Amino acid sequence: MAYLECNMRKIKINSILIANRGEIASRIIRTCSKMGIRSIAVYSDSDKHSRFVSQADISYYIGESNPEDSYLNQDIIIRAARELKADAIHPGYGFLSENIEFAKRCKKEKIIFIGPSPESIEAMASKANAKKLMAKNNVPIIPGYNNKDQSIKTFRNEAKKIGFPILIKASSGGGGKGMRIVNDLSEFDSSIDSAKREAMKSFSDDHLILEKYISSARHIEFQIMGDNFGNIIHLFERECSIQRRYQKVIEESPSPVLDNKTRSLMAKVAINAAKAINYNNAGTVEFIFDEKTKDFYFLEVNTRLQVEHVVTEAITNLDLVKMQIEISMGVSIELKQDDIITNGYAIQCRLYAENPKDNFSPQTGKIVKFLYPEIEGLRMESSVEDNSMISVYYDPMIAKIIVWGKNRDEAHSKMNYMLNNLVCLGVKTNQSLLLNIINNKDFQDGKYDTHFIQNKLHILERVQDKIKIIAIIASSIFSWCNRNKKRNLLRALPSGWRNNFYDFEKEKYSIDDIEIDCKYRYLGKEFNYIVSNNSYNVSIVNLYNDTLLIEVDSILYKFIIVKINNDLYIHNEELGNEKVVVESKFPEKSKDKIIGGYESPMPSQIIKILVKVGDKINEGDELLILSSMKMESSIIANKSGIVKDIFVKEGENVEAGYLLLKVE
Repeated sequence: MAYLECNMRKIKINSILIANRGEIASRIIRTCSKMGIRSIAVYSDSDKHSRFVSQADISYYIGESNPEDSYLNQDIIIRAARELKADAIHPGYGFLSENIEFAKRCKKEKIIFIGPSPESIEAMASKANAKKLMAKNNVPIIPGYNNKDQSIKTFRNEAKKIGFPILIKASSGGGGKGMRIVNDLSEFDSSIDSAKREAMKSFSDDHLILEKYISSARHIEFQIMGDNFGNIIHLFERECSIQRRYQKVIEESPSPVLDNKTRSLMAKVAINAAKAINYNNAGTVEFIFDEKTKDFYFLEVNTRLQVEHVVTEAITNLDLVKMQIEISMGVSIELKQDDIITNGYAIQCRLYAENPKDNFSPQTGKIVKFLYPEIEGLRMESSVEDNSMISVYYDPMIAKIIVWGKNRDEAHSKMNYMLNNLVCLGVKTNQSLLLNIINNKDFQDGKYDTHFIQNKLHILERVQDKIKIIAIIASSIFSWCNRNKKRNLLRALPSGWRNNFYDFEKEKYSIDDIEIDCKYRYLGKEFNYIVSNNSYNVSIVNLYNDTLLIEVDSILYKFIIVKINNDLYIHNEELGNEKVVVESKFPEKSKDKIIGGYESPMPSQIIKILVKVGDKINEGDELLILSSMKMESSIIANKSGIVKDIFVKEGENVEAGYLLLKVE
């Protein structure tokens, strides 16, 4: 039980309801346990068997998987807190964490909201109002437009004044939602419409602002912490410039680009920004840093705990969630600014279920194997384990991988080892992309900006041709061993034996959508394989559970393999994580494709249908707007024609490959 004296009364927090899910719920539960506070998890249908649910002291079912029916449903969250007698609610990040009405409602219900005051959230909720407030307090802001007039005519005129390229941003929210880069006036109107739709869906507010787009920008943020007595400190910076779709992928601290003079100046401005809104609890002041001019501009204040807060914890040895809870109980911050020093270097990589080769499209399905090496300085933040499901309803982040080192080179080496040996089988991930970034010379030298992934994606592919062949052989050997174990008849004869000794057993596999034929003979102690017209001598060294060691032409290879039906999920340090499919030896009737049909490229929700039956359309026209895992995308006409049939309705959820409409 935690006590303190505040305003002549004792404030107690005996139990905390965590209004969130996944890794952040697990992370808050750990601190609650450390502080002797009862943790209460809430969960939806999709999360019933998730790890965080079993980790909490108490778990409470709150509804269907759709966030609007569960994690965003304030009535259900408050009712759960009341029924379970929770003293406080920790919102984590996302969902209700920056919802002004929810913070106010908690206050009205006399439930402690672990976060800043509703007034602080409200002051920063609108990016437009935030910029005006910061300008009044001598905080540098980017040239732009942020007034009430939202007409397209006004937007066009202001864009011309600012000068292209322009960044369109949703005034509310963050995470890249409602953001568009516009290079010229011809694409301006459609970008405004699209940004408004996405902003309304994500934040129930379609108010937009315009900003001058800085092409060589770096994204640098300062962690701040304020109490209820006017004390505000900063916990130094995080470099967050490695992004895709305006969302962070890799964060590190200290920033490789800041000198001590600039760091001190930015920190001072961050403190002033926080003081301007009487900020209390954990928050982040974000800046755009122009590396060419060394100027920096206020971007926004995130009035919540950040996904990447662990990077700061690693270099300061502070528990930010513990500090949040203590501040919410009325404890003053005893740390003085000069007492806070950083130690070493930390880097975080976000492991996402997504396909970088397909515009980072989200992936869904079961993670059949999740395994990683224990190394000094590693912190794995995840609620995922073997057989966890990645749902269409939530963000596709699987884990946050954080490593600490005495310096940047040491931490990078540890992260490289970690990513090489991380086993995450079952869904496509960005693991290889992360590994390639870590090993890229420009990244290692600290020479990057927010366009790094966009500009270098074409060179960030691993060369795997040879190891893919070895993976096919390993898959074949693994299948052979499993068949051999199950044989009951003629066990004296080797598996695959034929009356014609010189004939080969033939098999067909596909990896990365490329079909590969292979054939082999078992020669008593070893195999002779022929794959892609090359011959390989192969012997089995060991097979234990999912781990296979084989020797191929005197080189030892280690694979971890999980076989489900005709799919083999396979990991090797050089290969990474891949799926190998056993193809049928006989021709199969392929699924008939409907001429003029448009299918969903991924599990999605239909956001908006932009055409109706009978409409004439041109090549390049938008037909539908889809949303999957918080990402909005469009179905574009690949030919001109007339809309013949529409098979979906707005708001409907569809699986990948579902027929959406037909055009003649």
